[in-house]
Amino acid sequence: MLTVLSLALVVGLAAWSASRLAGASQANTPPPSSSLADRLDQLLPQTQCRQCLFDGCRPYAEAMARGEADINRCPPGGDATITALARELGRTPIPLNPAHGVHGPLRLARIDESRCIGCRLCIKACPVDAIVGAPKLMHTVIATDCTGCELCLPPCPVDCIDLGPPPTRILAPVTAITDPVTSS
Repeated sequence: MLTVLSLALVVGLAAWSASRLAGASQANTPPPSSSLADRLDQLLPQTQCRQCLFDGCRPYAEAMARGEADINRCPPGGDATITALARELGRTPIPLNPAHGVHGPLRLARIDESRCIGCRLCIKACPVDAIVGAPKLMHTVIATDCTGCELCLPPCPVDCIDLGPPPTRILAPVTAITDPVTSS
């Protein structure tokens, strides 16, 4: 009889612990985005280019949600983004406002490493941390992270950054290195 009670107690404690753990993991999971600003932000291209005259995509989405900004201020998103924003807001799409730029193909930053002086001004300007380097050493752009926002161009004192089409092939990161001496 004591064994049955002990077993019931252990099973009960295990079930209670499991339910507490499940509840804790659900409590730490954020609820799905449901605010209008969240939905608008998800429709924007996340280039953080500031061509809309806001300090990134999220502030622009919040301004649209408050009715303080129009839907046609995002050149990187172009007509597709304007149409999606209009649909979400129940409005008619309008043309891109040319005062904010023109829509074009994605272009990524490239640093001419032979001319780079390592001043770090481009690193400070990059809103998505796509540029890496050390002071007074060459810098480089992480192509998979660059959004083509162009914010790194103006601060460069030696004009060693240009924009071009994305590479046709981006190498995958190395996941394992085999030592030829020990692996044979």
